[in-house]
Amino acid sequence: MLNDLPTTAEVTRDWSWAEWQPAFAALQAAPLDDPHGWLAAWTRLADLFGETYARLSVATTCDTTDATAEARFRAFLTDVYPQAMAADQVLKRKLLDAGIEPAGFAVPLRNMRAEAELFREANLPLFSEERRLGNEYNKLIGAQTIAWAGRELTIAQTAPLLEEPDRTVREQVWRQAAARQLADRAAINQLWRQLLQLRRQLAANAGLPDYRAYAWQLRQRFDYTPDDCLRFHEAIEAVAVPAAQRVYARRAARLGLERLRPWDTHARAADEAPLRPFRDGAELAARGEAVLTRVDPQLGAYLATMRRESLLDLDNRKGKAPGGYCTYFATARRPFIFMNAVSLPGDVRTLLHEAGHAFHNFETAHLPYHQQRHAPIEFAEVASMAMELLAAPYLRAADGGYYDEAGYARARIEHLEGILTFWPYMAVVDGFQHWAYTNPHAADDPAACDAAWDRLWTRFMPGVDWSGLTDERVTGWHRKQHIYRYPFYYVEYGLAQLGAVQVWRNALADQAGAVAAYRRGLALGGTVTLPELFAAAGARFAFDHTTLQEAVTLIEATIAEIEGG
Repeated sequence: MLNDLPTTAEVTRDWSWAEWQPAFAALQAAPLDDPHGWLAAWTRLADLFGETYARLSVATTCDTTDATAEARFRAFLTDVYPQAMAADQVLKRKLLDAGIEPAGFAVPLRNMRAEAELFREANLPLFSEERRLGNEYNKLIGAQTIAWAGRELTIAQTAPLLEEPDRTVREQVWRQAAARQLADRAAINQLWRQLLQLRRQLAANAGLPDYRAYAWQLRQRFDYTPDDCLRFHEAIEAVAVPAAQRVYARRAARLGLERLRPWDTHARAADEAPLRPFRDGAELAARGEAVLTRVDPQLGAYLATMRRESLLDLDNRKGKAPGGYCTYFATARRPFIFMNAVSLPGDVRTLLHEAGHAFHNFETAHLPYHQQRHAPIEFAEVASMAMELLAAPYLRAADGGYYDEAGYARARIEHLEGILTFWPYMAVVDGFQHWAYTNPHAADDPAACDAAWDRLWTRFMPGVDWSGLTDERVTGWHRKQHIYRYPFYYVEYGLAQLGAVQVWRNALADQAGAVAAYRRGLALGGTVTLPELFAAAGARFAFDHTTLQEAVTLIEATIAEIEGG
């Protein structure tokens, strides 16, 4: 039935829809008298198609200036992707109409029903256009550079300079980078208008009142509501915002400042040497393997496989898309990690974070059908954020890691403080999207977006003085790629961080037991519900004030213990 499909080695060839269509048609016509054989064939087809998409997409992020890679991905999105999604919808409907429920398929079938209800053929070209516009955003950000000390630096490469003890240097670098980002203000505003209009049309085509309702069903959020998110925001305002203010106050005191400015938030004191835990991506990966082997030998072996098979692109460079991600080459059964390392402690955490996603892929590879391997994002981020915390005890150089004793203490405190300051920022990003997509006509006006962002910033992000920097402050929504490329994908980080802290809490009492529970949760893939996944990993899926307070108390107590050292 699938004999004419590409092999794993050929997936990035420019296969036309005419070459994919017979395989979809054969599955559509095949009887379901052998459901397991039919599902296995569908899985092979989905894996091949998914890997083709992933490899073409990866090529555009590794080099945003590669016109050939961009043209190939665009052709795939335009000429193949919409037809494949329509054909895949026929397969979903065929299985649902048959009334068959294979073992371990209750949750995947629930997800398929939601997808079938949401599907509209008129939306297929809009999905392709949305991805194209996302690539345009990447190109804008990837091209942003400044000239400093005779060198051309990407915005990411300015980060080490913002640690400098010399406040004048920090401010000059920060202002120069901010000016370069503001130079794209009109272009990003125009891109936003196009995306907002497109997403509004997606929802209208599906008969839904707004894009938030559409996104909720698209992201298969069966276990919580928009009101739960707003309740989470309130808990963050009550618990995490004061904790973040305490973090900023300690940083200001350490620097001898009355108040922090934006260029001070990552500064080191004059008597602190810069933490440069690795020289380049190769060393970052090698030390990461040693650390992860201490966490669990199998996890270390997974990263060793990725190193050996060149499945890591870690170093920042000009023309590279921003951010970091882990994607999956499904036929090869291999994950791929992309990031922008510039020799900072945050890069160590990013590698561990994306490694957690990679481990999720490895741990679910045993599941027979592709629909079973897709865990909800809220738990996928537990896989990544918990790995940052589970690996923390082994980051010392003596354990094969990155830091001497003093550097280890600073890196741990920086990580834990980052969790406290992240929850308020997450609430800003998530709150902005709730506002934008339930007030879409107001959000057509970039000035209204600036004002909405500023209201949320004032509510959740006190502690840093932005006076005289109004344009820079109110355009913060321009610099969060999720708003453009992954709409409504951000609260997951906040919820998952709360789950990850609970996994870490368990590890403080029993590291081996906590890691074993973590892996058991990952191995379930998408075969059980979101609360059940959290429970399997030893956590509770929660939004409430009490659970957040317990997490914040543990973090602050640990920081005090490290500082008292």
